[in-house]
Amino acid sequence: MFQTKKSQPEIVTGIDIGSSSIRIAIGQVYHDGGKRPEIQIIAASEVTSEGINKGVVNSIEDTVSSITGVLEYAERTVGFPIENAWIGVSGTHIMAQESKGVIAVAKSDGEISNDDVERVVEAARTVAPPLNYEMLHIIPRQFTVDGQTGIKDPIGMTGIRLEVDAQIIHGLTTHVNNVSKAVYRTGIDIDDIVLSILAAGDVVTTARQKDLGVAVVNIGAGVTTLVVYEDGDIMHTATIPLGSEHITNDLAIGLRTSIDIAERVKVQYGYAHAEDMRSDEIIDLSEVGGESGESISRKYISEIVQARVEELLEKIDEELMKINRSGLLPAGVVFTGGGAKCDGLISLAKEILELPASLGFPIEIASATDKINDLSFTTAIGLIKWGTGLQEVRTVKRGSKQAKKTVESMRNFFQSLIP
Repeated sequence: MFQTKKSQPEIVTGIDIGSSSIRIAIGQVYHDGGKRPEIQIIAASEVTSEGINKGVVNSIEDTVSSITGVLEYAERTVGFPIENAWIGVSGTHIMAQESKGVIAVAKSDGEISNDDVERVVEAARTVAPPLNYEMLHIIPRQFTVDGQTGIKDPIGMTGIRLEVDAQIIHGLTTHVNNVSKAVYRTGIDIDDIVLSILAAGDVVTTARQKDLGVAVVNIGAGVTTLVVYEDGDIMHTATIPLGSEHITNDLAIGLRTSIDIAERVKVQYGYAHAEDMRSDEIIDLSEVGGESGESISRKYISEIVQARVEELLEKIDEELMKINRSGLLPAGVVFTGGGAKCDGLISLAKEILELPASLGFPIEIASATDKINDLSFTTAIGLIKWGTGLQEVRTVKRGSKQAKKTVESMRNFFQSLIP
């Protein structure tokens, strides 16, 4: 419970722009002296996403309409206008690139300062991005001082040569610009654009899990995203072009029914571990909008669901193999996102991945709404924590001076179009 006597809370908003839905979460951040700030979610809502496919904008007008709709609903709930937000994006266009920075320590006595750390990270940033891509995040993994590797925080140490190994996350420039345009046209400012899985992963894991080694998997509608932590740092990120809508499509084909009915079947009767199902359990499809007389074995439904979920889990294991962590993450795999609501997912994941598996809900976040227990809202809530600067993993904002000027001019232009 929050104490009544506290400083005026800061309002932080997170908007998760997904393929099936756009979700918003609004949080109050209480800064109480030297204590760790407390976050309370005061509103959360969602609307069906229009104009976005597999995380990529394909219609600016439809996307603007969807974002406007979710903003209006949230503003009515909290009773004040939303002025700025942290925006979460994902999609198959996301790329990761390794980089390295090297500098000479500035002080004559060799003591490494915060300025030195900023300079070496800036040196790592200078790597040329792939054609038509721009940097979303630069993530320092470890520092090296005069050949001593594995240093997490070199500030205060003494040395002559400072190096950093970093991972740079790139997004397709056209997509980043289209998302920015859509958001600015709703009349709100963008605090920053964040890779969704980083925000989700940070809010569902503890520092101990990140130290031991853990993977966070966010199963969306069109894509599944993955982040692997070890020794407290991000080790690997990946996007897999499979999501929960693929299960819906498989059911529509297998049951010879419409997409809408297949979606209802998936939500109400889908189960990812067919071995647990009895073959004599029959489902009447008229209960989910099908024609009367249509019935199907629930075990058959589960077999269809399991086949696609198995494929997804095998893709996840392939990503772990790339970094030699298949079956070797002590803290296991944490599943979140709307697709993680599929019953039987955890037991099947334990079998295929041979790792501990669990569902990921926001940790140490208070809430006035039950949406905090909805796996679909993990990213939006994670963006609030990201916006407070409480994330466990150190990252550097993408905004160089030139980028900030570009963003500022874009914002002013699109706000000038608002009547």
